Amino acid sequence: MSRSRFILAAAAGLAAVLAIASVSAQDTKAEKPKKYTFTAFAINMGSGPNAGVVDIALERLSSDEERANLIAAFMEKGQDALLTALQKVKPRVGYIRTPNSLGYDLQYAYRFVNADGSSRIVIATDRRVGFLEASRQARTMDYPFTLIEMRIDKDGNGEGRMAAGTKISKSKDGKSVELENYGISPVALNKIHLLK
Repeated sequence: MSRSRFILAAAAGLAAVLAIASVSAQDTKAEKPKKYTFTAFAINMGSGPNAGVVDIALERLSSDEERANLIAAFMEKGQDALLTALQKVKPRVGYIRTPNSLGYDLQYAYRFVNADGSSRIVIATDRRVGFLEASRQARTMDYPFTLIEMRIDKDGNGEGRMAAGTKISKSKDGKSVELENYGISPVALNKIHLLK
């Protein structure tokens, strides 16, 4: 497999998972968490073109405290500490699934709201690892994250990207986050629609 290094156009947004600067408030302070259910048409051009519908359900959004804990873990001890902290987040924030599969838990979701009513949602979770991959300690084990970024307009429609098998590291100057994807192109999430 070839390795491709990239910084997503969303790096500013994906770096929101680990951004040092303060950000605008999200709607986690409401007494009852708001739930979001999205459907999207996913296209993976990386390992042979394939496409299909994917559902992303957010049962809650991550709190500012959860976000701060993840940032601290990454800044102090790097990717491995971030992965451990992410896996300890309870309860889950939601799940992702295709119509013919069981859902896979999501551990982080943060919503950035813009003045015009549009928003950006950044989602992170650990990557599903199969038994053979784990037992062989394949090189792919160094790429433990799945990251999703969705840009949603005020009417609940939008587009996004998903990167499975991603490594997260700090840039040499320590001012930005670099994402390295192991041999897989990001998955395009087209025709995202918020279900009412």
